[in-house]
Amino acid sequence: MSLLRLVPRQLLRHPLRTLLTIGSLTVAIFLLCILRSLVTTLDATATTARNDRLWVQSAVSLFVGMPAWYPDRIAQVDGVQSVARWQWFGGYYQDPSNFFAQFAVDPQKVVDMYPELIVVEGSADAFVAGRNCCMIGRGIANDFGWKVGDIAPITGALFPHPDGADKAWELEVAAIYEPGARNFDDRTLFFHWKLFEETLTTPEDSPGVGAMVVRVKDDVDPSVVMGAVDDLFMDGPQRVQTTTESEFQAQFVSMFGNIPFFVSAIGGGVLAAVLLACINTMLMAAREQRREVGVLKALGFSDARVGSVLLMQSLFLTLVGGGMGMLLAKGIEPGVVAATSSFMPGFLIERETYLMAFIITVLAGVVAGLLPAWSTRKLTVVAALGARD
Repeated sequence: MSLLRLVPRQLLRHPLRTLLTIGSLTVAIFLLCILRSLVTTLDATATTARNDRLWVQSAVSLFVGMPAWYPDRIAQVDGVQSVARWQWFGGYYQDPSNFFAQFAVDPQKVVDMYPELIVVEGSADAFVAGRNCCMIGRGIANDFGWKVGDIAPITGALFPHPDGADKAWELEVAAIYEPGARNFDDRTLFFHWKLFEETLTTPEDSPGVGAMVVRVKDDVDPSVVMGAVDDLFMDGPQRVQTTTESEFQAQFVSMFGNIPFFVSAIGGGVLAAVLLACINTMLMAAREQRREVGVLKALGFSDARVGSVLLMQSLFLTLVGGGMGMLLAKGIEPGVVAATSSFMPGFLIERETYLMAFIITVLAGVVAGLLPAWSTRKLTVVAALGARD
């Protein structure tokens, strides 16, 4: 006689309790997958960045500009291969809610420095050649229906157009890229530094540089170049801070606070609460099934086989709830990617995260099932048959 038939029957004795337990597990495993993926994404943002690219910013703050002649001086430092200017533009499309990252850059240098920017439509050459051209990520193209050859009107919030605050900067889409590494998102627009500079000012009055990316020669120690660049402007007029790209990404992540500890604490608390709920559910189930336990023991079934019925019930609850939680996390992943791409590129629920969630699900089922199963070992037939519901 197979005792597995008793598992669904016992669970259906209290369908509401069973559904609530499965639902709590679904939410817990879903949160575990999402919160854990936030941590791994933040780590990947820094670890996948390259150490042969250096970021130079003002020593005061990332939001303080530097003189426009700094890149030419840095390019003369031994070991420097090229220097690209970056300027956060801070504009929007039609409405301030349509916000995404835009940077004025040196186009050819950025294309050469960042092989992670994989052009899938149009061409990088067209982007570099056209003064009014821009390169956009696939996410932006999908959001606004832009394609190669379209005009992207961007209203400058930080840098209004000289012809009027309501006039948009009109940029022609010359290339659409997809990120080839997790340190990049697909919701960034790049346009020409020359267009930015010449539109805002006269040659004698530059708007300054927000940040610079330095490509180090292959046979040069990046730390030597970092020290040389910092020493170059030690006496001003604006001191700089030079870091590797991975360190820069890590500093940017740290602006959000100790997120890994915060989300890990939340996930741990949720899992602990749900585990206690599962244990409580199974202890109640064992109490209610004492008579059935007595009957099975009277028929000659061993303590191990009788206890396995309770263990199977627990595993069924956790595996169904955990499986639904993992499926829910997988289904909502594209939405999380879209919501976090502007400040946390490369969100991904890794296979290791699903494996960890599965192991936790199984362990929760085993722990919640073993306690009531163990409590039935010392239960005699007489005591079990005399139990009241």
